[in-house]
Amino acid sequence: MKLYTYQNNDGVDRIGIGYKGWPGLIWPLEAFGLSFPDMTELIRRISPAQLVRLSDAEQATEGAALRLDSVRLRAPIPYPAQDVICLGINYADHAVESARFHEDAFLVNRKKAVYFSKRVCEASGCGDPIPAYEGLVDSLDYEVELGAVIGKDCKNVSASEAPGHIFGYTIVNDVSARNLQTAHNQWYFGKSLDGFTPMGPCIVTADEIAYPPALAISSTVNDEQRQNSNTDHLLHSVAEIIAELSKGITLKAGTIIATGTPAGVGMGFTPPKFLKKGDVITCEIEGIGKLTNTVE
Repeated sequence: MKLYTYQNNDGVDRIGIGYKGWPGLIWPLEAFGLSFPDMTELIRRISPAQLVRLSDAEQATEGAALRLDSVRLRAPIPYPAQDVICLGINYADHAVESARFHEDAFLVNRKKAVYFSKRVCEASGCGDPIPAYEGLVDSLDYEVELGAVIGKDCKNVSASEAPGHIFGYTIVNDVSARNLQTAHNQWYFGKSLDGFTPMGPCIVTADEIAYPPALAISSTVNDEQRQNSNTDHLLHSVAEIIAELSKGITLKAGTIIATGTPAGVGMGFTPPKFLKKGDVITCEIEGIGKLTNTVE
């Protein structure tokens, strides 16, 4: 099933449930007799029995379904409890284009995973603008990524156990200011400007996607295809990431891990194809959906 955070005209965040067999419709969480203040609390507190109830649209109050196009979609987790954990250089072809753009700034010869984080004041939803930051950013870029959402607290979890700790998957656009990213020794500033974490349109629960996820992943800018790959090409798998980090870090339920981007980002072209005002970016992952945002 798919879990959404959405708003009606009153501007209040609500949780909605969608199903493969009912495209274009969502059911309010309350229609199943359940209530959680936000998606993070649902992930942390929902019981297996309650998840089973949500998985069946017939368990909802009759007539409660809403048209998906009648609501405003928010990021499924608009206010992450902690920074988003990110993987750098996690596709081989992206390593090549990164080194070509700025060899010193990108650690392309390391065998170990490259971790960094994005501070997220508020994650953007599908349709929300990406700020251009004219005067501060001269090289605005996009990165489609598979986001893995942790479903229960992880500490000292083995790679074989890790898939059982994944609640679901979403799409993350790791928007980046390349001039800020390469000017500093750390990538934090260039990745963390307000509005730089579009996410969504939903979380697809892990039972819907076979592990390891082998999903088509792509992006377009103004309908021109830029990225086209498969999550099966990850250099460091989701299970490997969870196992390594949980050796020393407690990964709390609701943690979001952005697993890296394939080749085709703006800086990878010669000359680079950076974003400008009015550009429409669509990130798509098989089985999850499309995440579309416009630079303003």
